[in-house]
Amino acid sequence: MPRLLLVALMTTGLLASCSTTSPYAASPQFRDGGFRNPVAPKQAGLGQMPRMLWRFLFDKPDDARPEAPPPVKPLTRAQLLAAPDGTLFRLGHSTMLLKLSGGFWLTDPVFSERASPVQWAGPKRFHAPPIAMDQLPPIEGVILSHDHYDHLDRAAVLALAEKTRHFIAPLGVGDLLVEWGVDPAKVQQLDWWQETRIAGVRLVATPAQHFSGRGLLAKNPTLWASWVIEADGLRVFFSGDSGYFDGFRTIGDRFGPFDLTLVECGAYDAMWSGVHMQPEETVQAHLDLRGRRLLPVHNGTFDLALHGWQEPFTRVSASAAQHGVAVTTPGFGEAVDIRNPPAERAWWLPSP
Repeated sequence: MPRLLLVALMTTGLLASCSTTSPYAASPQFRDGGFRNPVAPKQAGLGQMPRMLWRFLFDKPDDARPEAPPPVKPLTRAQLLAAPDGTLFRLGHSTMLLKLSGGFWLTDPVFSERASPVQWAGPKRFHAPPIAMDQLPPIEGVILSHDHYDHLDRAAVLALAEKTRHFIAPLGVGDLLVEWGVDPAKVQQLDWWQETRIAGVRLVATPAQHFSGRGLLAKNPTLWASWVIEADGLRVFFSGDSGYFDGFRTIGDRFGPFDLTLVECGAYDAMWSGVHMQPEETVQAHLDLRGRRLLPVHNGTFDLALHGWQEPFTRVSASAAQHGVAVTTPGFGEAVDIRNPPAERAWWLPSP
């Protein structure tokens, strides 16, 4: 298998590391030596690797990467400090910076040049982050959804460790942070439906339909999760990575309605449709969650699949219009008022 493809498969978790023991065997999500979804989802198996290899090498669309870097609005620390509570900044992929109850919260911070176990190969960023990590203000908390390389950036975690007060992660993911040198006193690990309250913010780990691992031939050594985030009278949902499943309706019934849903929409394919949603399923998940405004994430920063880089935006927009769903599509570095998000703006299209 060519080296670059192997790195790409490891990045998206299609291949992952083997684990035979876990301190979390008492979790209802843990069985047969690893964490499991309630229903086994459709995802690429070893028997499909030759076909996938051929597609990655010879059948990638011409527009899998943009011809020029997408527009980025640079951010400064002063801008962040001056922003009111209830503001969200989109930094790239699934990395969001939220200002809630006077503190800053980061979801799945990825700042490295490549979403990869190495920085000499693997999916490379389309654009620079809107702000460097050393320019960020102190971070109240980092919210992690799972351990794949495009969501758990070791270099970013270590760079943020000193200025971050709390790391909140699914079971097992926090163990990786501690192994890397993060102070264990800063790390909280939650199972599905468990919650914590920190500095005026309520965080609930909710189910997702995905998998885990950072090496070859994984047995899902860590848990994956979506998150309910409540503060300042606002409710935000962050999907992390997930295939479409009936859990979205359960989450919506228990915690909705949501002012804003951050739902994954990118890196999908029919071969792994159980662990990454098609754009039309992203819209249905938002409806199940009883969301008021949808912000599709997990797109526009890395080439992790076999579709054009603009396709997630165009397909989710078309489906949202068909179902009467309000969408907001901030560019990288743009601010979003969670209470009153701006209307959709097709920044990914060429200027007329």
